[in-house]
Amino acid sequence: MRLELRLVCTRLCLLACLATPYATQLAASQEAPSDVTVIVDIKGPYSQIAIKEMQREATQIIHTSGVRLDWQRRENIANTVFNDLVVMTFKGSCTFDPAPPIYDELGPYAITRTANGEVQPFGEVDCDRVVNSVRTAMFGEDYSRGELLIGRALGRVVAHELVHMLTRSGQHAHDGVQKAALSGKQLISRSLPLSAMDVDRLRLERHTVRP
Repeated sequence: MRLELRLVCTRLCLLACLATPYATQLAASQEAPSDVTVIVDIKGPYSQIAIKEMQREATQIIHTSGVRLDWQRRENIANTVFNDLVVMTFKGSCTFDPAPPIYDELGPYAITRTANGEVQPFGEVDCDRVVNSVRTAMFGEDYSRGELLIGRALGRVVAHELVHMLTRSGQHAHDGVQKAALSGKQLISRSLPLSAMDVDRLRLERHTVRP
């Protein structure tokens, strides 16, 4: 009888050990999908390092509101259906050039499209303006990590536009990444989070049921 009990216990322990990895995989596969898919459409030359850093920075900023982002390149989404998406188009050169041509600094870093007064899920980033602004704020060792700083700046510009799209509002904040105007220094500073007001607006919007 004791031998039989030992065999049963051994088998049960073995089954439990085998089931653990499967249970972990099943739980991972059942995780909730990202709230918003960001379609990235790059029209000009770009740095892989800068684009990757852009996605990381924007994701980190927006995630503080509880909104999760997924990133997809436009050329990879044929015949794919998304529940909630926005499209960010990047124009100009999204890469660091230590010896750039003379460029007019006037104008916005990015815009969000509107139609009949309604904010649309389409944004456009002017990489040339962002890069030029960042370059004026760089100093010393900043030049050795130029691509990362460009990516950080682009991420903050994208996060700014995403707040407009996700809240369906042109409203700006008094501080944080959603200020109406951001300097090159602010774009590459150590941190530029959402303001508490913007966190609340994003959370409220995501829980509002619209017809």
